[in-house]
Amino acid sequence: MTTAQTQELDVQPTPLALLLLGREADPRSERGVECPGDLPSPSDPDLVARARAAKEKLGDKVFVLGHHYQRDEVIQFADVTGDSFKLARDAAARPEAEYIVFCGVHFMAESADILTSNDQKVVLPDLAAGCSMADMATAEQVAECWDALTEAGIAEQVVPVSYMNSSADIKAFTGKHGGTICTSSNAERALNWAFEQGEKVLFLPDQHLGRNTAVRDLGMSLEDCVVYNPHRPNGGLTAKELRDAKMILWRGHCSVHGRFSLDSVNDVRERIPGVNVLVHPECKHEVVAAADYVGSTEYIIKALEAAPAGSKWAIGTELNLVRRLANRFAAEDKEIVFLDKTVCFCSTMNRIDLPHLVWTLESLAEGTLVNRIEVDRETEAFAKLALERMLALP
Repeated sequence: MTTAQTQELDVQPTPLALLLLGREADPRSERGVECPGDLPSPSDPDLVARARAAKEKLGDKVFVLGHHYQRDEVIQFADVTGDSFKLARDAAARPEAEYIVFCGVHFMAESADILTSNDQKVVLPDLAAGCSMADMATAEQVAECWDALTEAGIAEQVVPVSYMNSSADIKAFTGKHGGTICTSSNAERALNWAFEQGEKVLFLPDQHLGRNTAVRDLGMSLEDCVVYNPHRPNGGLTAKELRDAKMILWRGHCSVHGRFSLDSVNDVRERIPGVNVLVHPECKHEVVAAADYVGSTEYIIKALEAAPAGSKWAIGTELNLVRRLANRFAAEDKEIVFLDKTVCFCSTMNRIDLPHLVWTLESLAEGTLVNRIEVDRETEAFAKLALERMLALP
């Protein structure tokens, strides 16, 4: 693609582009992709037995966390399952475990390292298991944004609120500037708290969760929100636009939830009469507005658990979870389908596969520490401050 074409499409190279292939490391990136040692073959019929044997050998020394979006072959070895923050807290509640193996993505493992003791070692089976949303906001870009807010004369009025799906650097920035972290479950409480501290909110890095919470839950208008684009000078906004806005949304999104469209909702209602549309708040605003129910991953699971037999549901979230829920509730005559016709897994989450897990567990069982995720002390201190503010939310 030529430079002219790139500019026309408003696509700029990011310094934290995902490194999905090869055995290299980018010194400017949060992670590299080097994987010392050879992985077992994915066709090895003994993978399950090998994983089980290594886990049994490690015993209480290892605690395996499995995010809801993991594939079934991995989730079967998880000691606990949940969303990102629940798993980080579960890790902190197991101080006797020397190794925390996080079957999730990079920012989740960072959060676990922040919340666990210094004696515990957090391991990510594949260092290239990242999050495209988290990579959409770098520390350098956010610092430039804060400079723009300062130049507009409003920085002292702005409270940063960062989604859990962000790097440790962004969490630290948030803590340093008096802000808090939120999850999709407590975003409304986090924003209410933030508006008690200041007049405006800088919401990082998912624009959709910020917009949906502000408009749907807090009663703001779409006009109260502006989108800061880190690839444009001053975020593509004038000083007046920044001063007039209540919500300054970062131009980031979830690659999975961003796929769902209003057409998806209309199509499933036509195909399945009486269907309940249940979506994650990371979806676009028009999708959330057209849905019957909106909530976090944990909310989605609980809603389906409480649903009556014979009910029909179209779910707008990651496919591994939707498929698992469909199989789980099939015996109760609950029809559960994926909202979109196009199959869509979280590609980076799916990098944690059985060969990587086997290699990790066998390496640890042999006394070799691999793929440790370690946040530096200063970053950890400010990030933990932001997380503790979230835990203290009313």
